[in-house]
Amino acid sequence: MTKLGKTAVMALSAIAASALASTAVSAATLAEIQESGSIRIAVANEIPYGYIDPVSGEAMGAGPDVAKHIAEELGVTNIEWITTDFSSLIPGLQADRFDMVAAEMAIIPTRCATVIYSEPNTSYGEGLLVPAGNPEGLTGYADFAENSDLTVAIMAGANQLDMMQALGVSEDQLVTISSNADAISTVSTGRADAYAATGLTASELAGQSDAVEVAEGFTDPVIDGTEQRSWGGFVFAQGNEELRDAVNEVLAEYKQTDEWLETVSGYGFTDADTSRSFDMSTAELCAE
Repeated sequence: MTKLGKTAVMALSAIAASALASTAVSAATLAEIQESGSIRIAVANEIPYGYIDPVSGEAMGAGPDVAKHIAEELGVTNIEWITTDFSSLIPGLQADRFDMVAAEMAIIPTRCATVIYSEPNTSYGEGLLVPAGNPEGLTGYADFAENSDLTVAIMAGANQLDMMQALGVSEDQLVTISSNADAISTVSTGRADAYAATGLTASELAGQSDAVEVAEGFTDPVIDGTEQRSWGGFVFAQGNEELRDAVNEVLAEYKQTDEWLETVSGYGFTDADTSRSFDMSTAELCAE
C-alpha cells in the first residue's frame, strides 16, 4: 500500500471512529425521564430483592416497591420493568438497555468503578443453601477454605465470589450458576455441596423445596477482621449523577417513614437489617 493509500485509510478510520462515538448510547437523563413520564428499571428476578411475580406479572421486592414510590415522587407515571440475569445488570446499564437497577445490588468498590449507586436502601447478611440434613455440617464460608474437597455454587456476578477468594477458597471449588433458579437443583443433585448467597435468598430458596435447607448455625464470614454484610442500593450508569441525586433525595426522606420500614420488613428484612441499612454511606462502601 502506498503512503497516500495508508493516509487515506487512516483518515477513513478516524471518521468511522468519530461516527461511532457520536452515536454512542447514553442513559436517559432526569429531565428526559420526567418529560416522557417513563423510566426503564431492571430487576434480576431474585426474591425478595427485585422480581416479577409470575401470577400477577407485577414487579415486587424491596427494590421495586421503593422504586415505585421514588418514581411517583419524581413525577414519573410509567415504569417499564425489565428482567435480566444478575450478571447482565451492569452491562445493561452501560448499553442503555435500562435507566436504573432496582435489584438491591450490593455496593462494592469493584462495581463502583463502573457504575454509580444511590445511598443504601437495604442491608443484609450472608447464608448457605445446603442439601436436606446438611450432610457436610456446613456453617460458614470458611468451611470451604478449610476443606478443599468441598464445592460451593455462586451466582455469576455476585459478590460471594469476592468473599470466597478473600477466604482462600480455590477456583476449582467454585461452581458458577447463571441464576438463583438453578441453585436448588445444583445443590440437591450434588453438583455442589452448597450455594452461597444472602441469607434472605437462601431462606427463600429453602422454602421452595424439601430437598434443600438453610445451614443452621451459620455465621457471617469475617475478612480482614470485618464481618461481611452487604448494603444494597439503586444503580445507574456513570454520568447520570443528576438522576442518582434526585433518587437519593427522595430515598433519604422515605427511609424516615413507617411506610418504608413496613415495605422492607414485609419482604423478610429483619430489625437488624433495617436498622443497619443506615450504618454505611455509599462513599464509605465504595472506598473500602
